[in-house]
Amino acid sequence: MSCELHLRLVVSSESSLPVPAGLRYDTADPYAVHATFHTGAEETVEWVFARDLLAEGLHRPTGTGDVRVWPSRSHGQGIVCIALGSPEGEALLEAPARALESFLKRTDAAVPPGTEHHHINVDSLTNFLNTVRRSND
Repeated sequence: MSCELHLRLVVSSESSLPVPAGLRYDTADPYAVHATFHTGAEETVEWVFARDLLAEGLHRPTGTGDVRVWPSRSHGQGIVCIALGSPEGEALLEAPARALESFLKRTDAAVPPGTEHHHINVDSLTNFLNTVRRSND
């Protein structure tokens, strides 16, 4: 399942830029939400978030290190702030809380929280790890 969002990249306390983004959830990777940020004409930046990190960030500050998420308000609207850090730099994004919450509710309907381990294909993972190990030998 996927969702298109219109995020804001916070440039300063008075300025922000639009950043179209797509979120994707695959039950074969039940702990993760994959995000694609459209940063230019044909440029994208990919991030993978823990689904529970985004869900918790709807209600309270969470995360450490490279990804932090917390609820806030902007112009009277509920938003979710997502702070990203990498060796290339840092970014603060604002996501519409309602759209993010709606997307996460759909992921919860597909794979209820706490049942993710039932959706992992252990045989596929084992085959993949064996392939990687053989290629490194």
